[in-house]
Amino acid sequence: MLATGSQTIGPYWHLILHPEWADLTRFGAVGERIGLTIGLRDGDGAPVGDAAVELWQATPPADARFPGFGRASADAEGRCRFTTIKPGPLPAAGNAWQAPHCALAIFARGLLKPLFTRVYFADEALNAEDPLLGAIADPARRASLIAKAAGPTDWAIDIVLQGANETVFLEL
Repeated sequence: MLATGSQTIGPYWHLILHPEWADLTRFGAVGERIGLTIGLRDGDGAPVGDAAVELWQATPPADARFPGFGRASADAEGRCRFTTIKPGPLPAAGNAWQAPHCALAIFARGLLKPLFTRVYFADEALNAEDPLLGAIADPARRASLIAKAAGPTDWAIDIVLQGANETVFLEL
């Protein structure tokens, strides 16, 4: 197999045309069902309406009823929405635990490679002990990874792609 060059999303762009991919519960997953709305903004605060977002989560484990992966396209207001099962904690190095979170990859105009980040949930006690969150010294930067409750089972987070309020992105 030959390696291919970097592309914004390449030959897989058509997969965002299937809105069912944004529902990770579509096969009958069991657990605490949540909605996660992601707002995408550029450095000037304008919506990024031509982006694709991929979401992964390690808990619950992927199986025939829960794929653990989804993909959605942003609308004209720069928003996309996932339906999933609220993730649980994960073991980290030593005796540490990672707080419940989802991983995101963002594909958008001007990006030759996706931006990777995480989404944590504001109500989690383990956020205070999470190794990644703990490595971010600036509280404002740390807060850029925390989704806030937007209803009894809904969460929302704004992802800022660049500028003074830029979301924390991860290098893989």
